[in-house]
This record gives sequence, C-alpha cells and structure tokens, in this order.
Amino acid sequence: MAMSVALAVLLILLGLASLAAIAGTVVLVIRDGRGEIPPEPSLRPWSAGTLPSRPYSTLRRI
Repeated sequence: MAMSVALAVLLILLGLASLAAIAGTVVLVIRDGRGEIPPEPSLRPWSAGTLPSRPYSTLRRI
C-alpha cells in the first residue's frame, strides 16, 4: 500500500513538472514574437562591392 502511495505522489509530481515545462515553452514562444522577422533596419539601399542590400530573390529581374 505504501509503495502505491509513493508511486502516485511521484506521478503527480512528474505531471506537474510536465505542465510547468509546457507552460514555460508557450510563454517563451509568445514572448519571442511567434517567429516574426523584424523589418530591415536600414532605410537606404547599400552595397558592399557587388553585393546588394536586399536578398537576390527580392531583386527585379531584367
């Protein structure tokens, strides 16, 4: 009987720890911005040699 009570207490503690971990993960994801990418901080285009300030995929093709 004592062993089953100890096992029940252990399972309850593991369940509470799991719930705390899940809640913490949800809070971190929400605080992080849900994967949103912040806007590019530079206002004017720049270049470093022949490299543009924007990704090649967003440049117009001629």
